[in-house]
Amino acid sequence: MGVPPPRGLILFYATLLDACSSSKNLQTLTQLHAKTIKLGISGHDFIRTKLLSSYAAAAQLKQANLLFSFCTRRPTFLFNTLIRAHSSQGLFSQSLSIFLRMLAANKPWDRHTLPAVLKSCAGLSVLRLGKQMHGAVLVNGFGFDLANSNALISMYAKCGDLVGARKVFDGMLMRNEISWSAIMAGYGMYGVFGEVFELFDRMVEAGERPDGVTFTTILTACSHGGLTEKGREYFEMMERRFGVMPGLEHYTCLVDLLGRVGRVEEAEELVLGMAVEPDEALWGALLGACRIHGKVEVAERVEAMLYGKQLGVASLRGI
Repeated sequence: MGVPPPRGLILFYATLLDACSSSKNLQTLTQLHAKTIKLGISGHDFIRTKLLSSYAAAAQLKQANLLFSFCTRRPTFLFNTLIRAHSSQGLFSQSLSIFLRMLAANKPWDRHTLPAVLKSCAGLSVLRLGKQMHGAVLVNGFGFDLANSNALISMYAKCGDLVGARKVFDGMLMRNEISWSAIMAGYGMYGVFGEVFELFDRMVEAGERPDGVTFTTILTACSHGGLTEKGREYFEMMERRFGVMPGLEHYTCLVDLLGRVGRVEEAEELVLGMAVEPDEALWGALLGACRIHGKVEVAERVEAMLYGKQLGVASLRGI
């Protein structure tokens, strides 16, 4: 039998890999992986699970799945890691497939398992399976777990069952900003805008501080409903009243809102005065509005700016 590696060495590299998992630094991760191979500890169960978790966190699912295939011990948290990683990348079928493998292996699930499974059910709009998972949440005593309840609200809402989503929401003993945003997003998705604004008011009255996700939800509802002044009102209260700095997603929502009602010049002015750098989605929203409303001059200015930026990047690369 070979001499087992020193415990201190294993713990040292496990700590480094945990840091990689948090930072999602792929370059550092691959360097650490190479060092564990060189030191002969990459096959150690503890190190292998840390490597798998780090690759999953960095969205390197091919490598994570390969490491999983080599694992001799596959505890629940390892299945959870893979289920969550695939779900977060929108690979919902694969996520559910891993969950079924977990069940086939007779591994017990815990409170961290089902939120990602419910997200995959929502992504595939499989309400029947989602309802079965709701039963599993209740049977296993996770009915009052915040993450599971939030996942249930999103699942029901995205599958079109607003009654089911509201029933879960109303039955919660504790809520956070994710709970409120999830139920508001559900109503906004199906055009029940009055309920969105009423829930926002209730959220604030309950002492819950809306965050960036909440404002993205409510601005999206304003955009889809063509509620320009309402959208402006919420956008302006973000920083002034709640200290939430507008991000690209908020500017994109407002540009889309202004563009839908033909206020393209106002949208252009908003973009030019932004404190953050516009991305493709935002420019696309502005150009789309120009196209719909025949704002040729604004479109030409936008395209000239984009062309100028491309030339600038090209000249920098040539230095």
